Amino acid sequence: MSDNRQSLSDLAALTSGQTQPAQTSTEAEGTEGAAPAQPQVPTTPLREQEIDAYGRAYATGRRKDAVARVWLKPGSGKITVNGRDQEVYFARPTLRLVMNQVFQVAEREGQYDVVCTVKGGGLSGQAGAVKHGIAQALTRYEPALRPPVKAAGFLTRDPRAVERKKYGKAKARRSFQFSKR
Repeated sequence: MSDNRQSLSDLAALTSGQTQPAQTSTEAEGTEGAAPAQPQVPTTPLREQEIDAYGRAYATGRRKDAVARVWLKPGSGKITVNGRDQEVYFARPTLRLVMNQVFQVAEREGQYDVVCTVKGGGLSGQAGAVKHGIAQALTRYEPALRPPVKAAGFLTRDPRAVERKKYGKAKARRSFQFSKR
């Protein structure tokens, strides 16, 4: 058996792919006070910016049965849904709050104009679809915003949908009223 003893600095050299000769004990003691070398982290985003000829980012958002096509470009923060202003289309403030959550997490309130068309579902599903589309489009316009938006869970499509009706039941799970006589 060979008596090959290795120190932590030798292991660090092995993991970084470098091969160095074994150090003597006096050399190893001299390097203990030095800070370990930090691995190089790329500063450029992993993804490319995806914009069209008009300088807009496009994405599709989905929630329940609603599908939203979203175009996002720098502007004053105006959101247009199906040709109408967001205050007119989504009259409930909670629905507008749902849509604007993405900009709050990314700290980009009032910096982008959004134009979207929504089909299918109800108002709640449509607001969720617009939110999903805005999140996707924002990460395509600014790829550096992907980590905070993804951590908040806005890039994942919400899989919850209405459960189908079963035979022998009044609704999905509701039974008909039981009659004793």
